[in-house]
Amino acid sequence: MDFNRTYNVSRSPVKKIALEEHFTTPTLLRYSGEEGSIIAPEQMAFIGKAVMDLDGPRIEEMDRYGIDTSILSVTTPGVQVEPEAQTAVRVAKEANDYLAAAVQRHPKRLMGFAHLPMQSPKQAADELERAVKQLGFKGALLNGATNGEYYDNQKFWPVWERAEALQVPIYLHPANAPDVTAAIKGYPELAGSLWGWTPETATHALRLIFGGVFDRFPKTTLILGHMGETLPYLLWRLDSRCQLNKAKKIPKNPSQYIRENIIITIAGVFAFPPLLCALLALGSDRVLFSIDFPYESTKDAVEFIEGAPLSPLDREKICHLNAERVLGLSADRAVSPAEIASGTADARREAVA
Repeated sequence: MDFNRTYNVSRSPVKKIALEEHFTTPTLLRYSGEEGSIIAPEQMAFIGKAVMDLDGPRIEEMDRYGIDTSILSVTTPGVQVEPEAQTAVRVAKEANDYLAAAVQRHPKRLMGFAHLPMQSPKQAADELERAVKQLGFKGALLNGATNGEYYDNQKFWPVWERAEALQVPIYLHPANAPDVTAAIKGYPELAGSLWGWTPETATHALRLIFGGVFDRFPKTTLILGHMGETLPYLLWRLDSRCQLNKAKKIPKNPSQYIRENIIITIAGVFAFPPLLCALLALGSDRVLFSIDFPYESTKDAVEFIEGAPLSPLDREKICHLNAERVLGLSADRAVSPAEIASGTADARREAVA
């Protein structure tokens, strides 16, 4: 069996909540271009249309492949690259209101992650609270560092404090590094999603650990996409080297923070080996379904998770139960005949409870 491909497996459909699904607005288009510059023109033409759509074609795509709910977020880079703080505040609010209007049009299908103007941490925290309490959003998504500043800096702690108080997660999404490293110079294709985003985002997450964010705000939940940006596969190595390193001490091993404060999604990585490794490293309660639409194929994502070698309960956890828990969503839905026959219905109820 080839575990590196997807399989069109016929089975009873499972409810699916997708967490890394992107959109943009006409105003935000001014910030786009860093990823589009290396994507093939024919693919970029589709992405350019799809990322602007919040209604017909997007909902039709969800219907076609059985996506019950999409949590939408501003595509990279958004206002994270806006140099002027008050402009970022205004544009972020406009984007959140724009998304909220779409959610109102499709309340059973769409939800939102807030776009935050991290140039002004206090106003970003206030916007997070507004988005959650007034607009009904389920957390926030940040597209990498803001103008080269990483979120372990204590100036950003008001945002972490507010997220913890609101009991909502923050999704750390990739973006280009502030500076091109010597290893990538001359190879622009390596700077984006093919490779450069992975070490950039993984390092950013480690900065949060070693910078004390999770010690100061222990109930904070960070979401990482793309199977955890390689971190689940390095837990032993991180702990081993941390014990030898005298430069900085943290109260717990890095692996403990990753297992307690970080949850990952499968967005953009539809292969069985990394999924199974993530489950072994983190457990089935800390892996969530996602697509990365429109940059990845909904069809590929659905066929992958439906065909993955998982128990019925683990498939339910990844596809929707974990998202319902992390995002505070209602888990009520009718139990299907297939669940009753397979004996997973009671286990699903217990997992939710």
